[in-house]
Amino acid sequence: MSRVLVAGGGIAGLSLALTCHQIGVDVEVYEAVDELRPLGVGINLQPNAVRELYDLGFEGRLDEIGIPATEWALVGRNGNDVWSEPRGRLAGYNWPQYAVHRGELQMLLYDAVVERLGPGCVRTGHRVSDFRNEGSGICATLQRRDGSTLETEGDVLIAADGLHSAIRAQMYPEEGEPIWGGPVMWRGTSNGVPIRSGSAFVLVGSLEHRFICYPISAPDPDTGLATINWIAELTYDTTSQDFEQSDWNREVHIDKFVGSFEDWNWDWMDVPSLIRGAERVLEYPMVDRDPLPTWLDGRVALIGDAAHVMYPVGSNGASQAIVDTRVLGAEFVNHGVGPEALQAYEDRLLDDVNQLILRNRGAGPVGILGKVDDLCGGVFDDIEDVIPRAEVEQYMARYKAAAGFAIETLNAAPPTIELN
Repeated sequence: MSRVLVAGGGIAGLSLALTCHQIGVDVEVYEAVDELRPLGVGINLQPNAVRELYDLGFEGRLDEIGIPATEWALVGRNGNDVWSEPRGRLAGYNWPQYAVHRGELQMLLYDAVVERLGPGCVRTGHRVSDFRNEGSGICATLQRRDGSTLETEGDVLIAADGLHSAIRAQMYPEEGEPIWGGPVMWRGTSNGVPIRSGSAFVLVGSLEHRFICYPISAPDPDTGLATINWIAELTYDTTSQDFEQSDWNREVHIDKFVGSFEDWNWDWMDVPSLIRGAERVLEYPMVDRDPLPTWLDGRVALIGDAAHVMYPVGSNGASQAIVDTRVLGAEFVNHGVGPEALQAYEDRLLDDVNQLILRNRGAGPVGILGKVDDLCGGVFDDIEDVIPRAEVEQYMARYKAAAGFAIETLNAAPPTIELN
């Protein structure tokens, strides 16, 4: 039987393991940490990714770790709407959009892998440190936590080892560190009353100074409070400011940034109170990497953040990782587990995703705030007096098409993997 080696037990690696199991391909996942834990905060899963998770058997399960998103809104500096639109099924998709806890999604996938493939499928405490193409197969070196190494062989090696991918570094040894363009995010969760539609993604402010929030749980029936995921963001001059190496899980004190949001208090949202309500706050300098000319090296392929880490401005990092694994699985079905399938996977995704990296570097769907700032400084009574709604609508539609979740296209598309 063909054998797929997967480096990394995150969302991409676990989704690929489940996909391989679904299509009858042997797979083993190698994860550097000794024990998987539900780290991180909130993320959004776009309908294109939810479709794939449903096809993997998770319909009904995502409500255990989050809630369907119903609205997406951009709000100006003085609290008035620039743009709002329904999301998920309310927008006409055949599938919802979900706001979930990232770590709980990872654990949901992990539990399914253990249940369906057995506990031995994911080997924790083993990091894929390098690889060697050997004609008809691939040999990967595994580094254990105690520093010892061993080798394992398979038909292909799929790098789902994230932003600091060791496999990508071997393929592109001159690439260097991720690129920081100036934005820094501080992320946390707090208890609060859901605003607007009750399940709204709301971004308020400007490109350089903004606050984002959305609930990732239903309200408690007794208190009416939900778990609100929030992100405070400031942009710095990279020539005069530096931040430590990017790490999704570095904890800091709110005094580092809360002063910049102290007067952000409207009758519908109290930003400083939300920030102060968090038990812990994680700091993340927003980084990406330049698009690559290829994700392949013989029998090795990059997926997820290892292939295309991008600014998280379009809520499509995790979604694209899930889609990657399903497209790759479809090509395993079409071509068998080998270089031909890897090439077909790259042919289907590389150019479009590379363009998405650059779109997100240019602020993605929230880039319209830059034009609003230029026209009125972000302060207005009626956005129609500043920019026609039709122009904003066209801007948003172009982004959805580029990100792979235009409504009509997605609804009409056949399943990524056709199962008999």
